[in-house]
Parts: sequence; C-alpha cells; structure tokens
Amino acid sequence: MDQLTKLKLKLGNIGTEQDSLLNLYLEDAKDTILELTHLSELPQSLFSTQVELAIIYYNKEGIEGQTSHSEGGVSRSFEEGIPKRIMKKIRAARRLPR
Repeated sequence: MDQLTKLKLKLGNIGTEQDSLLNLYLEDAKDTILELTHLSELPQSLFSTQVELAIIYYNKEGIEGQTSHSEGGVSRSFEEGIPKRIMKKIRAARRLPR
C-alpha cells in the first residue's frame, strides 16, 4: 500500500479530490524528516512516521500559529512543533551531518 493510500485511510478514506494536497503534506513530512535525520532518502522504518506527520500538517490546516482555539463552548489546544513521540522516532534514525 502506498503512502497516499495509507494517509487517506487514516484520515477517513478521503476521495481523490484532495490527492494533490495530501501529496504535498507527504512531501513536506518527508522533507522535514530528511532535514532532521541528515539522510538523503527516507528509510522504510520512517514511512509510518511520514504519514503521522502528514496527518498533523493536514489537521493544522487553517490554524497555523494558534496554540488554542475556543468556539461554541468547545476548547482545543495544539502542541507546538513536532510531538515528542514522533521526534523520538526521527531521532532514532538520525545521522551525523557531513
């Protein structure tokens, strides 16, 4: 199963109309992981991490910069940056920069 299909399933089996946007989030997640690990290719061990990070990017669409939001008696707070559980996986694959 490819990364886009996995992402769409985890987001609730989204149709093809958002494929371009979801592919952008997958590319952004990949770029972030490669930058943090100093790798040139995404190892298979981080494929699920790429999808998790893309989900975070998707869910933060339109709320960039907010740390919390209240509306209609419902309050939500947002973690800044990459969550610790995801960073732990990324750090495990990190290489020293050349």
